[in-house]
Amino acid sequence: MRGEIEVNEEVVRILEEAETGVVERVELSGRRLRLLPEAFGKLHGLVHLNLSSNQIEVIPDSIGGLKKLEEFDASSNQLQYLPDSIGLLLNLRILNVSGNRLNALPESIARCSSLLELNASFNNLLFLPTNIGYGLLNLEKLSIHLNKIRFLPSSICEMRSLRYLDAHFNELHGLPQAIGRLTKLEVLNLSGNFNDFAEVPDTIADLTNLRELDLSNNQIRTLPYTFGRLGSLVKLNLDQNPLIVPPTEIANKGADAVKEFMSKKWLEIITEEQRRINVEASNQQGQTGWLAWGSSLVSNIVSGVGGYLSGPKTPSDPYLDQQL
Repeated sequence: MRGEIEVNEEVVRILEEAETGVVERVELSGRRLRLLPEAFGKLHGLVHLNLSSNQIEVIPDSIGGLKKLEEFDASSNQLQYLPDSIGLLLNLRILNVSGNRLNALPESIARCSSLLELNASFNNLLFLPTNIGYGLLNLEKLSIHLNKIRFLPSSICEMRSLRYLDAHFNELHGLPQAIGRLTKLEVLNLSGNFNDFAEVPDTIADLTNLRELDLSNNQIRTLPYTFGRLGSLVKLNLDQNPLIVPPTEIANKGADAVKEFMSKKWLEIITEEQRRINVEASNQQGQTGWLAWGSSLVSNIVSGVGGYLSGPKTPSDPYLDQQL
């Protein structure tokens, strides 16, 4: 009881200080807080608010009054929902609500257009807001691991600034087909979706800056033949999948071996297609316009794939070797 009284006194002191001056930073981590007074919304000059490791169940609607707030840490509490007013925090850059009991994030979170980092891991999330990607265009880091998410909304593919996406240990059934639009993405962790995750879209090959990819502990049997186009990839984990293409012995050799194997497979398919087109062209000599165009196109693709196979391998990065 004495501890709770002391905490209440500290909260009162902070509010009193706010009346006499500008409070920019409040640190209340690990203070056994259960409630946050509505009056906290009057700390209009607040820039940094840390409420982590308490027992808070509700964030008051008045939080929307913290117009200057840039960093908000409410991790490791007992939150079951976030107020819609959080969408009023237009200057918020970092939001950490991991380790709570959230079943959903409010649709209004998409209005936090300045967000650079969002951590909603270790909750009970079943889905992400449908419109989340249309508003969070500046987001660089998204952590949603250890939830129960089954599908990622297609709008997530509009997060063109995203560099880091961690969605491991969910119930994902796959990725949006437009995932290749995330051309700045460098780290993607989709491990541990187990029986639900069985297919990787061929558009993943458009992630030209991807350096780390973890697909372990899923049900993937075949990688897309375009996989060899991931030229920046240096770290790849395919452990604990029923792999057929590429075979496990290739997967165990690492990213370069997998990319080379898949590129050769792709080259074989394209070469066969070129042979088929040439046969048809010779059988239809009077109608060769589109066939000649198709043959030329396939030849260019074959040349490009062949160039990759003979080109230099991606150099290793000592820093990345310490990741995952």
